[in-house]
Amino acid sequence: MGKVTGLVCLKCGKRFAGGEHITCPDCGLEGIFDVEYDYDELRHSLKESPLQSRHVNNIFRYQDFLPLSEPAPGMLKVGMTPLYRFEKMTDLTGVDEVYLKDDTVNPSSSLKDRASAVGIAMAVEDGRRAIACASTGNAASSLAVLSASVGVDSYIFVPESAPEPKLYQIGACATKVFRVKGTYEDAFDVATEAIEKWGWYNRNCAINPYLVEGKKTCSLEIYEQLGYCVPDWLVVPVGDGCILSGQYKAFKDLKAAGVTDRIPRILGVQAEGCSPVVECFHGKGEPYCAEPNTLADSIRVGKPRNWRKALKALNESEGAAVTVSDDEIVSAIELLGRHTGVFAEPAGSTAFAGLIRAAGEGIIEKDERVVFLVTGSGLKDPESLKSRDLITDVGRDIREVERALESA
Repeated sequence: MGKVTGLVCLKCGKRFAGGEHITCPDCGLEGIFDVEYDYDELRHSLKESPLQSRHVNNIFRYQDFLPLSEPAPGMLKVGMTPLYRFEKMTDLTGVDEVYLKDDTVNPSSSLKDRASAVGIAMAVEDGRRAIACASTGNAASSLAVLSASVGVDSYIFVPESAPEPKLYQIGACATKVFRVKGTYEDAFDVATEAIEKWGWYNRNCAINPYLVEGKKTCSLEIYEQLGYCVPDWLVVPVGDGCILSGQYKAFKDLKAAGVTDRIPRILGVQAEGCSPVVECFHGKGEPYCAEPNTLADSIRVGKPRNWRKALKALNESEGAAVTVSDDEIVSAIELLGRHTGVFAEPAGSTAFAGLIRAAGEGIIEKDERVVFLVTGSGLKDPESLKSRDLITDVGRDIREVERALESA
């Protein structure tokens, strides 16, 4: 368990030994854990081996921040993804210093690889030869791809709305894929029952607290890539709440280890048609959306399981939460593509759409340093752009090209 000292239930506050449970035995699936570390030991470890001196070029560069002894042997490289600064972002957002963290270049083309890498390593360390999850697509892809690379069986449960391009990647790499008739919540329930019945390792990030620890490596990298500095704002898309809470956890751990003295404010962004965490943040009761309705499938989560962690992160970081329309999300895909060359899926462009809105509303100010996450590749869901007029058909006559250029 690395430097893990224990687990604390975010619902009842009780503490348990690390490795003993993955959810609170008193609160059930509602009892999501936060992972605690020996920060004195972590501080000593960082003195012995400062981040600047490390040569490992993947997420296990941060192994002392992770709940395991060693990575799974032979795994594809995950992490150390680029952080870009494009001057055009200032024109598009009105904010002077904007950075894009591009996690589309991970092995399965999404940030979810970070969580899967940790989950698979822990499964191998625990002697398990099979691992399973429910997913709208990206977590499933990452689990299938990375499990295949280390010879661990993977069992995947997806809702019937999962985009076909993601299913091809999952189906090519997974041991078995189950498409559940119903929503993500239905797939989650079936997966949970199957995991218990057959004893597979649970990769469901909203349940297993150790998976969020993998996601936090994204922000550990951001801290280093900014020259060992903390941004003013970190802008994150929200589905179950795991990515958001993971980014907060990274800076919380850095602060607790004495590496930095502050945490960035976090902006959570959801689609207007599925915004239970944003509504809860603004005081509208426990998060639940009966009929999720957004083309951003990776954040189409009507019953977020990790909402307590997400709200804790937003509140303790003095952050904010906004919604954006599907049209804003698709427009953000085009803006990113044309001005940065980074092709994002709808959930991957949601943070950028939220940044534009938050800057326009004065939540984020002009002179602040902002990082937004692009969490998944547009090649995973190209159908989202089908309604946009992106292609001009012409014949073999060059005059048709000329007329098209003149009318543009």
